[in-house]
Amino acid sequence: MFAGHVGAALAFGRADRRINVGAFVAAALLLDLLLWTFVLLGWESVTLPADYARTHQAEFVFPYSHGLAASLAWSMLAGSVFHFWYPRRAAARLRGAALVGAAVFSHWILDALVHAPEMPVAGAGSMKVGLWLWRDLPVALGVEALFVGAGLYLYLGGARLSRARKISLAVLTLLLLASTVAGMTVAPPPPSAMAMAATSCAVIGVVCALFAWLGGPAAAAAREP
Repeated sequence: MFAGHVGAALAFGRADRRINVGAFVAAALLLDLLLWTFVLLGWESVTLPADYARTHQAEFVFPYSHGLAASLAWSMLAGSVFHFWYPRRAAARLRGAALVGAAVFSHWILDALVHAPEMPVAGAGSMKVGLWLWRDLPVALGVEALFVGAGLYLYLGGARLSRARKISLAVLTLLLLASTVAGMTVAPPPPSAMAMAATSCAVIGVVCALFAWLGGPAAAAAREP
């Protein structure tokens, strides 16, 4: 679930167009950025099982980034940071902080749909949840595509973006969906878990930067009707 998180971020971008959509994309991908950073630091782990080439499903131990309690804490922290940083009046800051925090927590909700029961409620030894839609990959990918399509529809409708930027944003989002589908079906296994973590961190950074650029103030060439 990568493109699906971006789709959710675009939907949050519709809720407050004064906020650069790149902020919502970064919020929606924050837990994954933490996961891969923690893997590189040795605080969490990802295992590529022997049947990875067939299933394309890694196994995770990630209580600090994807635990329910941890996800709520990261959501509140992200909202608090945004509230402190956002240079607008108090009401707008509070609304923006709530949306950013919700975007962060949306990551946990979407992951809980597709992951195996490996997402802890609290610490590593606590009860683990996950509806495991990945067992039925066509259904899981269909759900992800639905989030992407809905997010694009909500965000692009009436957005203050030039036609070129709207097209670029849509193409970027659909490319992310295509790469997600490929990664879950035909892509070869990564050389190692560490390589997977490093590549994922780099991809998240590039994706957030691209959305921030496409949705930035310079993009507001066309007015909403």
